[in-house]
Amino acid sequence: MLMRIKPGLTQFARLLRRKQTDAERKLWQKLRSKQFEDLKFRRQQPIGTYIVDFVSYEQKLVIELDGGQHNEKEVMEKDIAKRRWLEGKGYRVLRFWNNEIMANIDGVIEKISESLQ
Repeated sequence: MLMRIKPGLTQFARLLRRKQTDAERKLWQKLRSKQFEDLKFRRQQPIGTYIVDFVSYEQKLVIELDGGQHNEKEVMEKDIAKRRWLEGKGYRVLRFWNNEIMANIDGVIEKISESLQ
């Protein structure tokens, strides 16, 4: 099934790839180049009208990283809508806080691995 991508989203995703957060950079070092369970992950990818932080199309797994702004009510509501839409398209969505990535990357990788079992 071909999904239409909102105009301008691809260019914005490219900008986000160039301006990664420290947490995104740290997780990407573990996921890139099929280093993690021989899976191909992509970062900052448009899916429909959304941009996801990381995705394995093969596993239909989306990984989202959240900073403090994701505690705000309006952002939380958008995150819920995004998750529901992605799950409706058959994706599984994992969310991690940036501080989880920075403090316990091995634990995060273990949780991602467990989700694939």
